[in-house]
Amino acid sequence: MLSKKEQRLRRARQTRIRIANQGVARLTVNRTNLHIYASVISGDGTKVLATASTSEAAVRQSLGGSGKGGNVAAAQVVGKRVAEKAKAAGIEKVAFDRAGFAYHGRVKALADAAREAGLQF
Repeated sequence: MLSKKEQRLRRARQTRIRIANQGVARLTVNRTNLHIYASVISGDGTKVLATASTSEAAVRQSLGGSGKGGNVAAAQVVGKRVAEKAKAAGIEKVAFDRAGFAYHGRVKALADAAREAGLQF
């Protein structure tokens, strides 16, 4: 019997293989109860080109004094921020890697905000 985490990582593996074959930069998401993290990783998987998360001081201030990073509003802020950083690094097109998480709630909010900020995937 696989644990919940092992099931998620198993789902993520196929996606990562498919993205690696495309050779395009990937926007990967990691979600915890308290925070959400997003990174743009180069096509060959060797370099992190841009990151954003709710644990950054600037993001926590923009969320107000609460600093709650485990909600949809926080995910939207992170999505917008990672898209701006990626565009500054010269990245326009990415493949979305949801890392085995369901495309729902915070993961979907982050993806939609990144698209609105001009990232194509």
